[in-house]
Amino acid sequence: MKKMTLVNLESLLSKAKEEKYAVGAFNATDLNTARGIIAAAQQENSPVILQFAESHSKYISLEQAANMYLNLAEHTKVPVCIHLDHGESFNTIVRAIKLGFTSVMVDASLNPFSENIQRTKEVVKIAKALDISVEAELGIMNAEDGSGSLDYNMMDDTYTSVQEAEKFVSETKVDALAIAFGTVHGLYKKEPNLNFNRIKEIQDCTEVPLVMHGGSGLSSEEYQNSIANGITKINYYSTMSYEVTNGLRDYLNNNDNAFLFDVDTKTIELVKNNIAKKMEIFGSSGKA
Repeated sequence: MKKMTLVNLESLLSKAKEEKYAVGAFNATDLNTARGIIAAAQQENSPVILQFAESHSKYISLEQAANMYLNLAEHTKVPVCIHLDHGESFNTIVRAIKLGFTSVMVDASLNPFSENIQRTKEVVKIAKALDISVEAELGIMNAEDGSGSLDYNMMDDTYTSVQEAEKFVSETKVDALAIAFGTVHGLYKKEPNLNFNRIKEIQDCTEVPLVMHGGSGLSSEEYQNSIANGITKINYYSTMSYEVTNGLRDYLNNNDNAFLFDVDTKTIELVKNNIAKKMEIFGSSGKA
């Protein structure tokens, strides 16, 4: 008998917003990582978002990811949302919808404001008719390239505008909005400078669930302050990927007789333990 609890993003985040916690959104480009994420959700009795970024199609196809995610969701009791992360092309978004994704992100944040609204509205019109949730992004999410040139204290001009956020949500009717308030994609090279008040200002004027991108590498306090001010979805990937890789390296250095299936099992364990800790910090443990 199937035990799947496949849900859309809106249903997960509306509960999280009401009860003041955040749901973790975790990327997976291989089966073992995805299995580890689901194992953590089951252990913690936590809702979970399995997501595939369009930019990761060089590692695994959208179709392969959909089959993998859906199969895992069919055999778990916790609520699972299957989400397209950073959907930049209309074609990819439509393909994800056809494949069974329950939520999609329209990332037109690098386009002019009016074009971002128009492209988002086109997707919302299609998705809402199919009970599929839509996330959009407003503001510029800086990426840490490791060069040390990114000044975390001088990013105010890239933060999401409160006035634009209010207009954007009103016109597009999105289910969730990813905002820029000081986080960056990738691994932090210096101490981040987060504007928690900007989160609250946007939350107060839009009342839509807000999303943190660049959710790797923050302290427990920074996560929890973000949640207290309105963040209800946290994208977390880079730090997990880096720490699991280091864990595997240590394991292999200490286990000369390890086989590939031993590495598979160890990967699942490392991912599960890493994700479970974040679910506790985000407050989603026990909320399934």
